[in-house]
Amino acid sequence: MTPKKLSPQKRDLLFDEIKSKAISWGVGIVDNEDIDRINILNATKRAMRLAIAGLDKKPDFLLIDALELNAVGIPQKGIIKGDANSISIASASIIAKVTRDRMMVEYDEKFPGYGFSVHKGYGTKEHYEAISKQGICSIHRRSFLKSIV
Repeated sequence: MTPKKLSPQKRDLLFDEIKSKAISWGVGIVDNEDIDRINILNATKRAMRLAIAGLDKKPDFLLIDALELNAVGIPQKGIIKGDANSISIASASIIAKVTRDRMMVEYDEKFPGYGFSVHKGYGTKEHYEAISKQGICSIHRRSFLKSIV
């Protein structure tokens, strides 16, 4: 079961269940300016480190989707397609996805006309059309829009 294949409603239900039953959970947020400055891979790793640092209870071992992290001081294993092969990784993926999607809904209110609550910031045709009409806003990742900016 990969979280990407779940409906938003199912992810929301699982989000609440995971949070209530997990020993500890954390979220790391990296903004668009950091993503543009250090690239998406390094920003993803930074967000993972922030999530780990925010845990109430430090884990003995980390399972990570596809990657391994330097300098976290915890033994770990990167698992290719980890969200489809590990319930722990799938749970972390759900927490991250729902958190990001909820942020996009909030951004939709702050930046009307872009459709963030619909496309969640991904590069859809509708999103590019909105950028074409309104220009980019302060939360856009310029490194993802090189053909526009």
